Amino acid sequence: MNSPQLPPQAILAQLGMGYLVTASLTTVAKLRIADMLSDGPKPLEELALRSETHPRSLHRALRALASLGIFSEDEQGRFGLTPLAEPLRTDVPGSMRDALLMLAHPAFWDAAGEMLYTLRTGKNALEHNLGEMFFDYLAKNREAAEIFDNGVTGFTAMENAPIASAYDFSGCQRVVDVGGGHGGFIAEVLKRNPSLKGTLFDLEYVLKGPTVLQAEGVADRCDTVVGDFFKSIPAGADAYLVKRVLHDWDDEECVSIMKSVRRALPAHGRVLAIDVVISPGNEPSPGKIVDLLMLSSSRGRERTERDFQEMFAAAGLKVSRVIPTPSPLCIVEGVIA
Repeated sequence: MNSPQLPPQAILAQLGMGYLVTASLTTVAKLRIADMLSDGPKPLEELALRSETHPRSLHRALRALASLGIFSEDEQGRFGLTPLAEPLRTDVPGSMRDALLMLAHPAFWDAAGEMLYTLRTGKNALEHNLGEMFFDYLAKNREAAEIFDNGVTGFTAMENAPIASAYDFSGCQRVVDVGGGHGGFIAEVLKRNPSLKGTLFDLEYVLKGPTVLQAEGVADRCDTVVGDFFKSIPAGADAYLVKRVLHDWDDEECVSIMKSVRRALPAHGRVLAIDVVISPGNEPSPGKIVDLLMLSSSRGRERTERDFQEMFAAAGLKVSRVIPTPSPLCIVEGVIA
């Protein structure tokens, strides 16, 4: 939203109004406007009729988004898709619609608005607002759980393939995806390693829903196991995948999860913690922004390499290497200490 030509006051004003962009973008995603434009530009009146919205109000929202490169308006007043608008469609690979709806869910939205509470108390506002942990809330609220699960799947779909390709699994016969959700990541790992077998491990309410294993053609090589990673994890695999899990939990809880992995790990095994590794200093990093989401909405945080080293050591493991990937995430590889 900002420009180096603008004075600091103008840049700050634009950043301060960023929530209006979020509100417009996620509302348009909810209305499926991008799907309506999949076969070409449409006049505003048609879009308003199909989306059951007020034409002038819809125009103002789309005009603002078009000024940011999301949609375009031609001389005839028709709106069309742009490269930034394409991922708002539901029927394209890498669709971000569900991810955006998750990020704007009231649980997250309201918690961000209570940042002052978080900074003063050190506690996340989401639990304060809901009166319970987010995952406990999801276990009882099927609609919210579906939004969250679909959102996480959409959010991670773009990164699964490049991360799966960034690690050499040739020495492995079986991998376990700990807290693997709908199975998007382990499916990519198995597709790239035809001799590999896998286990998708998560809570019952997660695995009750559909996984992507069948659609990705790997269901015959991947079983699903219901369980709680704080208690026990299927033992004996060559590698344990822990992707975008640890950032949801505080340090003590992360050590507990990694101790479960350590108990399951054979002598030759490896754990692959796949998460943001925060860069030092003032270097820009998407992870530093995501960390604000974790600050306001979870007990967890994004971590530095030193943080991972300390966490692994407390669980009887040691970091053997940190592998960058073509994504915002790194693979923090660990072995038995």
